[in-house]
Formats: sequence, C-alpha cells, structure tokens
Amino acid sequence: MLILVISAGWLLYEEGQGAPAETGALPSWSYPCDIKNFSSQTFILCPGQNVIQILDDTRPKGSWSIPPNATGFTLAPGSKDPKQTILFITCSDNETGKGRVYAFAGFTPNLKPDNPEVWEAGFGARSPVLSPDGKRLYVCDHFEDTVTAYDTENGKKIYRVKTSRAPFSLDVTPDGKQLVVSHSLPRMAATAEVVACGISLLDAATGELIKEFLLPNGSIGIRDIRVSPDGHYAATAHLLGRYTLPTTQVDHGWMNSNALTLIDLEKQERFCTVLLDNVDSGAANPWAVQWSHDGTRLIVSHAGTHELSVISFQKLLEKIQKLSKEQIENLPNDLSFLTGLRERVKLTGNGPRSLAVTEQAVYAVHYFSDSADKIELNAAKLKARTIPLTKNDTAAANIQDPVHWGEQLFNDASICFQGWQSCASCHSSDARVDGLNWDLLNDGIGNPKNTKSLLLSHRTPPCMSTGIRADAETAVRSGIRYILFTVRPEAEAQAIDAYLKSLKPLPSPLLDPQGELTPLAKEGKALFGSARTGCSNCHNGEYFTDMNLYDVGTAGEYDKPHQAFDTPSLREIWRTAPYLHDGSAASIRELLTTHNPRDLHGHTQGLDEHELQALETYLLSL
Repeated sequence: MLILVISAGWLLYEEGQGAPAETGALPSWSYPCDIKNFSSQTFILCPGQNVIQILDDTRPKGSWSIPPNATGFTLAPGSKDPKQTILFITCSDNETGKGRVYAFAGFTPNLKPDNPEVWEAGFGARSPVLSPDGKRLYVCDHFEDTVTAYDTENGKKIYRVKTSRAPFSLDVTPDGKQLVVSHSLPRMAATAEVVACGISLLDAATGELIKEFLLPNGSIGIRDIRVSPDGHYAATAHLLGRYTLPTTQVDHGWMNSNALTLIDLEKQERFCTVLLDNVDSGAANPWAVQWSHDGTRLIVSHAGTHELSVISFQKLLEKIQKLSKEQIENLPNDLSFLTGLRERVKLTGNGPRSLAVTEQAVYAVHYFSDSADKIELNAAKLKARTIPLTKNDTAAANIQDPVHWGEQLFNDASICFQGWQSCASCHSSDARVDGLNWDLLNDGIGNPKNTKSLLLSHRTPPCMSTGIRADAETAVRSGIRYILFTVRPEAEAQAIDAYLKSLKPLPSPLLDPQGELTPLAKEGKALFGSARTGCSNCHNGEYFTDMNLYDVGTAGEYDKPHQAFDTPSLREIWRTAPYLHDGSAASIRELLTTHNPRDLHGHTQGLDEHELQALETYLLSL
C-alpha cells in the first residue's frame, strides 16, 4: 500500500498582486497557513513568499516582508503604548533543524515591522500563543516534543518542558492558568491495546503536567486545539482510524472517520467525540478549529474535502446531555449525530488549514490554492466568497509545477470515493507515518503492517514491508485504486510521484548546534560500522539499506513463519516510531534489546548500557 513545506524567498507583494511567473519559471506559491484578526484587520501568514498579507474585507491591500521558514504568528497590544502592536513569528528551518521566534515591536497596522528581536526556539517551533495578559508567549517545539514559555519583555525562557510526542497546537485558558496541548502522533507501540494520540494539560505558570489523556482508540493526526471563550471546554479535530478492520472498503468510515473531540476542562476529562462525516460523505482531514466570539458556534475546517463544519454548540450540548454514558461512548460510531446541529459549507479553495473568526464572519485560508474564503455567519445561507491572494491560476500552475500539484493531490480527499480520506490520512500531511498497523490486502488478509514513511520510497525499492510492490510507482497507483477506491488520470499519479521524489530528510534534533554528530553519537557510529554489531552489513550506502529482504526473526503471530522483510532505510528514523514491520517496538532501545533476542538484526545483546546508549543516539541522529 501507498496511501495516498517550503521554498523561501524574500518577495514583497503590494495590493495583493504577486509578481507573475516568468515564462518557463515555476509559479511562486504563497502557501498561506495561518490567519489572525486584530484591530479590525485580517492578517495572513504566507511562508512561501515570506510575507504577511493584509486583508481589507475581501481583497488584499498590502503586505509585510517577514523572515523565511515561518510556521505561525500572533499579535498583541504593545506593553508601553496600547496603540502599538507586537508581532511574534515562529520559524523552523528544515535545512538546519533550528527554530526561532521573531518579536517585531513598535509598529501599528499601517507601519511595516522592522528590527526584530530573535529568540532561540526548538526544531519545529509552531503555534505561538500569548497569555491573556500578554506577558508570556507559549510555543510548541513539534520535533523536539517540548513546550517553551518565553517572557515577552526580554525573550528569556521561563521554562522548556518535555511533553508527549509531537506537540502540534496549544491554547491557554482565559484565566491564564492552564495550557492545553494537542499531540499529532501516538507515543506507544502499534500493537498496544489502545493506540491513539493524546491531549496534555499543563500548568501555565510552571509547565508541570497536570494530566494527559488519550482520545478514543485510533485517534491520530490531531491538529488545532482551541479553548472556548468561557474556558469550560477545549475542542480539537482529528482522524479516527479503524485500523482493527481489514481495508476491504472505504465507505461509511470503514477505514478512516473524521472527528471532533471536546475536553471538559473543569473535570479534566474527555467530554465526547463526535463524527464530522455524513453517512455517504466523508469530511476528511479536519484541521483548524475556532469558536465564535460568543461561544455559540464551533467551526472546523476540512483540509481534505475543502469545507467548513459550522456547529451549533448549544444544541450539541443539549443533545449530549440527554444521552447515557454508554451512548456518549458510542458517539464515535454514529455518522448521523450532527444532523440538524451543523451546516457543511463548501469552500472555493484547496486545503483550508487555518481559520479566523470575527463577530460577523469566518475567514479560511487555503494552503494549496493561494486563496482565502470569507463566510458571513449571520447570512440565511452560509456561502463562501473567494479572496485571491496571488495571481496564480491554480489549475494551470499545477501542470507547470508537478511537485506542488502532487503534494496537493496527496492531501486531497476529493479524489477518494465519497471523500473519506486522502493519502495524508495515513501518511500525514508530509508523507510520513501515523503510528498505526493496517491490514492491507496486497499480501493477504489478517496480517497488519505498520504505516511506513514514504521518504526515499522511490529510491529504495522494493516497497511495503514484505517487498510486495516492486517499486514506489506501482505502489502509488495501487494506493489510488485500492485504498482511495477510485480511478484517476495517470498524470495525477505522476504528480504524486514527483512530490514524493522531492522529499528530503530533516536533520535530527539530536545533532549538535553545528549540525554534527555529538561525541556519544560518534561512538555509536563506530559501533554501527563495526564487525562486532554487523549493523552496516545490511544498512549501508547513502540510504542505509541494501534493498534486500531477510528473515531477521521479527515475524509475529500474524505473519508467516520465517517471513522475510525489506531492509528499511534508517534515514530520519528519529521521527518514524514505532519500529519493525508491525510497529511492536515503541523505541529504538526496544528494537535493539527486547526485539532482538537472537541477534538476527545486528549483534546487540552483548552491548553494555553505555554502548546501547551510544548506538541508539547515533541511529536517532540519522
């Protein structure tokens, strides 16, 4: 199976008019990914062109240049002059593995920001959120599994705390006392009884973990999390993988459903999880979540089907309060629960990943179509109105830029039967992993395998854990037909190929500040390449694989005896846990010890604690 960000440049746009691409040149995509309302104006972060666009109702009216590699932003009143604004931008460089926070102080919405302060941040810095009093800035360090709090007066770190895996989004309660953090990947082995992402509740003052709770079994790909205006609830959007079922069909949410979970912050527990799909129409890849100002509406964007769900929150509460505890627990299986409680609004762009709400309207920005939509919330019929952010003709530009088109298709559930899922539903938006085992039918039924990262898949054939697909090109086309359950033009498969071939490994957070191996990792490298361990006998070359299949003693209860498995690339394994074909090893340490009792995939049983730590550190540095 194969189920099926960003160039930098300092380019300033004025009046929303992007410079047209030269003849033969690739389009200059803006990749809008974050939107905020402030002082009656709307601002859109466009990291592809390193600008923040300024909207005037339904048209761009100007922009500011910003640093490259931006991932998110927030604005706050200046501490000395309430007429001024402070702009905070998180940035993460996929080339160096370094994060930054830029603080632009002393400008108004009519004045271009300049001379920022620069604060050190972790790799994958994203989701900047201010405390209610503006004295602290909280940031998720996505690739380092940490949350950092900064003093906004001087940029000093108040704390940096370890959290669960892959913190993606956070929000702070109105009283400023608690942080709620969403985690986009599960932290356990794929063979655990419950495999799901979770939510962390932190003490905002100290960063101390108050409570962590898992969402329902199969909950993966958690995105935004937002606290209600009254502070009683937090809402987050995610997928609900039905990974315990064989992938014989996709309709009725058989493989993936799409869900909204509410957290009761007063009781510190999950309140309910409801499905966002209809019986015959999936609402794939829910991403952004926002509350209306009065808390009566809850709005979710569907990045895969390019829609909004506008939910009457009061009616939702009233309906849930009539249910028994058993009925509430069964809501993740009820495709009709939101009937009469929400309106699905078709958007005009592709890939809505961020929302901003005013008292009268909601704005959605589209990552792949360089556009935004405005929806008047008080209208009798909710309807989206397009706001182009560049001159790009998306359809024509896609043909010109197959990598962009392929990434768009990879994340696009509208090419799936009834819109239930996209390639990104199982491989994440950047073609990596979801942490689940899936029983695909390409090698028979009843033998689930862990989702593999697609990084380097076209360069390291064969594909799949058992090498059942000769190459990635075959796997892409099989995935479209047998996982998305559709037939698509060959040009689309070729574009997806182009996108996957363009992927590059990200640097490990375990490298030293210069991007080199630490002394301990160098010890591990020597062990890895030694005859004593024999690791490099099979994991060799540029991609750390000889591309052969071996019986390494890891066949499980659902596999054939002495089953041979493909030698995986070790590039970027620091972010692709769990390990082995069935995801039974939650960590590299488990892989080297409890899952290698006969030394059949490297001679590791004779290593002492220091040597194991060195080898583990090296592997997690690749």
